[in-house]
Amino acid sequence: MPESTQDLNSSRFNVDPAAVRRMLVMTTLIIAGETVFLLPFVVPRIFRPTLLDVFGLNNLQLGIAFSVYGIVAMFAYFLGGPLADRFSARKLMAIALLTTSLGGIFLASTPPLSVLMWLYGFWGLTTILLFWAALIRATREWGGDASQGKAYGVLDGGRGLVAALLASISVAIFAALLPVDAAEASLEQRTHALTQIIWIFTGFVVFAAILVWLVVPEGQTKPSEGNSKRLNLAGVKEVVRRPSIWLQAIIVLCAYAGYKGTDDFSLYAYDAFGYDDVAAARIGTVSYWVRPFAAIAAGILGDRIGISKVVLWSFVMLVLGCLVIALGVVPPGIYWLLVLTVAGTSLGIYALRGIYFALFQEANIPLAITGSAVGLVSVLGFTPDIFMGPIMGYLIDRSPGALGHQHVFGVIAGLAFVGAIATIVFRQLVQKNKQGN
Repeated sequence: MPESTQDLNSSRFNVDPAAVRRMLVMTTLIIAGETVFLLPFVVPRIFRPTLLDVFGLNNLQLGIAFSVYGIVAMFAYFLGGPLADRFSARKLMAIALLTTSLGGIFLASTPPLSVLMWLYGFWGLTTILLFWAALIRATREWGGDASQGKAYGVLDGGRGLVAALLASISVAIFAALLPVDAAEASLEQRTHALTQIIWIFTGFVVFAAILVWLVVPEGQTKPSEGNSKRLNLAGVKEVVRRPSIWLQAIIVLCAYAGYKGTDDFSLYAYDAFGYDDVAAARIGTVSYWVRPFAAIAAGILGDRIGISKVVLWSFVMLVLGCLVIALGVVPPGIYWLLVLTVAGTSLGIYALRGIYFALFQEANIPLAITGSAVGLVSVLGFTPDIFMGPIMGYLIDRSPGALGHQHVFGVIAGLAFVGAIATIVFRQLVQKNKQGN
């Protein structure tokens, strides 16, 4: 073989080990970033009708359990930043995943509401205090100066792909564990099926912990000497003085309220259209398959035309999708129209979720105060973890059938409109600051 041909063949299969390692670490962050929330949120989101019956809960009671998680998480967001600076992401994330999996053992025992609330408080510590700040900071560092949209889009899009795969597989397993006619399944059969799903998810959380320990380098998210003061009092004061941070917090709050609405898709299909447990779970799974495409596309598009512009159009899409549900436009019996409505609404939700933290770069927030910025935006932006669960539960229980769900999405549409206004103000402020400089 001629030497030139050999060179061509060898170069064709030449792989950059650093690039492969970089991709492997991000893949691990993606898997861990979604897996840590499987037990507290994915199970009730996909199998909500079954879970309510098996645990003997109404929507308001489940919403209260979510609120306990949210209250604990508010404190954990602030405290988690210093932990992420002091300890490596490898240790924190592995411990977070292992301790979260312990909660799966209790969940599989179908505990009463009093124990369930303690369990959600426990998960508020394990999934946020030990996990969140390190994940967000590592993602910003991975993206660098020019690819913030891509970084956050890849992270959330990848998480969405993991969630979609697990959701589809779990629904198939759930259906296989029930009689051919799922509507005829007894409570005992449904309890057994749901318990098996919980055990499978618990095992996957343990697997993710092992993967993090083996793949993520010890110093992956350790701050450099120049960034060691990013969470000191001066950083907090600097963040508080920036109007763009407060506007971003409002944007995240309104977008995250929309994300909480995905908890209702399966129950909406069950209550408003009469689908059985399996068919309702499949409707909920549709949202998961939209997520990877929406988040990655939003990230790439945001890097090209501006993050805030994509955020604004995503809010518009979310408002329209929620109004379709709130106004009762979708008639019973047209399956494809329900799927299209869920998919379109989810497109706006997950586009927002994929890139709203990338607004830090557009607002020119220094990397040195990223921890403080993440803390403030998260504490305010994720307050829907506290109030959306009880509001949704109250509205659905007060107006059984389709009407309660219409009220829920009416509330989300209103919040999305506020988010759109906040985004317009944010864009004007950023433009004004650029002109001033």
